[in-house]
Amino acid sequence: MKEYDIIAFGTGSSMNIVSSLLNSPKLKVAVVENEKAGGICLTRGCIPSKMLIYPAEIMRIIRRAKEFYIDARAKPDPDAILRRVQREVDEESRMIERSLKSHPKIDYYNLTGRFVEDYTVDVGGKEIYGETILLCNGSKPFIPPLEGLDEVGYITNREFFYSLKHVPKSIAIIGGGYVALELGYFMAMMGSEVHIIEMMPEIIMTEEPEIRKLVYRELSRFIHFHLNHKAKALRKSMGKKIVVAENRERETVEIKADEVMIAAGRAPWNPETQVEKTGVEVDSKGWVITDEFMRTTKEGIWACGDTNGKHMFKHVANYESEIVFYNAFGGRNVQVDYHAVPHAIFTHPQVATVGMREEEARRKHDILIGEYKYQDTAMGEAMRVKDYFVKVILDRDTYRILGAHIVGPEASVLIQEIINLMYTRDQAGAMYRALHIHPAMNEVVQRAFYNLREA
Repeated sequence: MKEYDIIAFGTGSSMNIVSSLLNSPKLKVAVVENEKAGGICLTRGCIPSKMLIYPAEIMRIIRRAKEFYIDARAKPDPDAILRRVQREVDEESRMIERSLKSHPKIDYYNLTGRFVEDYTVDVGGKEIYGETILLCNGSKPFIPPLEGLDEVGYITNREFFYSLKHVPKSIAIIGGGYVALELGYFMAMMGSEVHIIEMMPEIIMTEEPEIRKLVYRELSRFIHFHLNHKAKALRKSMGKKIVVAENRERETVEIKADEVMIAAGRAPWNPETQVEKTGVEVDSKGWVITDEFMRTTKEGIWACGDTNGKHMFKHVANYESEIVFYNAFGGRNVQVDYHAVPHAIFTHPQVATVGMREEEARRKHDILIGEYKYQDTAMGEAMRVKDYFVKVILDRDTYRILGAHIVGPEASVLIQEIINLMYTRDQAGAMYRALHIHPAMNEVVQRAFYNLREA
């Protein structure tokens, strides 16, 4: 049996930890990866999807050109855009793989590792032992048990970025979350007929109600939504794939499309890796349980990123990997801090959020709400935008920022000003004192703080 100082599952954020340790003279590391090297973000997640969203945004702006008395026309080549993204991501993934394979202190196992007992992993019929184990192997698409699914065939975000040759002319997407809205938006801007089938009464249910409604209104201009409908079965007919969906009154609809995509959430790899055999506890959904120091329930085994099921965003995984590094190898006891976890949805309109939603804040605090619309700023008027807004939630007594929610152009950029303040002592005070360029889009953030009211 080959022994290692570290067995690292995954080649995403776990590599932050491993790369920081490679100067140790006698270190020996096993890296186990069951997908392409580079992790979800690079190979089938945030990076390639944003490479698609940018040309989608260009097409949407061209569609608006007449509002500004500009005659602009364009015909996209969606297959060429997709090939470019797949090619560039694949090249970077292969570069990472070559680097791992050639490093003298790393053995690279490109397959699924399965635990057989304490600190012992089966890799393709060989057993390896690790003194310290990093569980950072991400997540996989959740596939609902639909009748006819395997017979008819489907894609997920994985196949979209790994092997899809042509952007489909029509597609039925099962699920109404981030993946569905971002990839659905891209395909709609490329001219595809996009159907989104969502079992809940609204899309992106994790967002504020007014944001959900506004995003739905805007996307409904070029995406067909089937809300309150649960996909039940798939079948084929006349060269098309058909999704049979049922509403709460048990009435059925049939959505015909060239392709079906499953975007119904994420699931853990832990059933495949069988982490329980080494004493690591998982919750009822299979996510690895970690404490405030990123420790699992087994000494010497740590977890970060999607595998713990807490905040499945790349920036959170990177942050958690720092906590693991400090605590597992730096002799420190640093607690993880989730008080200002941000996220963004890169669809139309763009959405960005940090901290608490209004409903949660009301339960825990006496609060103030500040809101301001883009259209009431000089830049918003110049852009001719309507109904997009910033909402901030503050503790009434301390003026501490509890949360913020933005929907509109560059929301993912504007939110950073508030995120940074949430790590300072004088949060709202710093916002009031700071000069904001006029006329610029960031004025809408400052004015939300100047527009506080009792909630």
